[in-house]
Amino acid sequence: MWFNQSSIDGFILLGIFSHSQTDLVLFSVVMIVFTVALCGNVLLIFLIYIDSRLHTPMYFFLSQLSLMDLMLVCNIVPKMAVNFLSSRKSISFVGCGIQIGFFVSLVGSEGLLLGLMAYDRYVAISRPLHYPILVSQKVCLQIAGSSWAFGILDGVIQMVAAMSLPYCGSRKLDHFFCEVPALLKLACADTSLFDTLLFSCCVFMLLLPFSIIVASYARILGTVLRMRSAQAQKKALTTCSSHLMAVSLFYGAAMFIYLRPTRYRTPSHDKVVSIFYTVLTPMLNPLIYSLRNREVMGALKKGLESCRVGSQR
Repeated sequence: MWFNQSSIDGFILLGIFSHSQTDLVLFSVVMIVFTVALCGNVLLIFLIYIDSRLHTPMYFFLSQLSLMDLMLVCNIVPKMAVNFLSSRKSISFVGCGIQIGFFVSLVGSEGLLLGLMAYDRYVAISRPLHYPILVSQKVCLQIAGSSWAFGILDGVIQMVAAMSLPYCGSRKLDHFFCEVPALLKLACADTSLFDTLLFSCCVFMLLLPFSIIVASYARILGTVLRMRSAQAQKKALTTCSSHLMAVSLFYGAAMFIYLRPTRYRTPSHDKVVSIFYTVLTPMLNPLIYSLRNREVMGALKKGLESCRVGSQR
């Protein structure tokens, strides 16, 4: 079936922007956001790599999050931009499958990593004396590795299942990239079984880590309320605020897309929300974690100072 399907012309991505004056402005804004996301995540990964003060579990997880965001925007935006600028809105069958695989893998991995990062914050605040043992280098690698592994497994399952369906009708995909819910509308076969599979994967990849986040922050809140020092309470809440903002952005958009009943979905809403968590969230994450973090800003100032001294020589 894969051979037969791959011999077709592929799909037509209708996109999100027309060539009106307003949409040209919006497209320019998206490209600016993409550029900021690209530079911000590369810079954050670089700072964490070169500065020994940032070689801690929290920043290791943050570097993995930035890597996922970087790959996510590079998987979606360049193809969207090429199609818009060249007026060629096509994507091959194989290209569509690859895009689905990468997209689902990265979104799933990021969701799991955000959930497991909440555990890191819980141990750091509630059990600080046991932190070096409970969040050792080995545990960090296991957490990051399991996030990548389960995300990739989810991506492969959904990619194979979606691309094994017969597509014998319209080739016009009402989206700006190959997303599974939009692609299923073009299948000329019963997709109820796949819908169930998709929903089950989403429940596991979104609700399970979200439950870990809720449980971890419930314990953190209990610990903070028992602190006698107002300064200690403020420091603990500040430490968690960046992660909570990233969680709210990511899970709010992902749950809106994947956990809504099918009858409430509209292409226009899905495309707008997809722009939010495929482009805007990857831009905001490095800004949230850097601008609100003295250690990252200190590493940036140190790097800029080194560059200035080097240029004067």
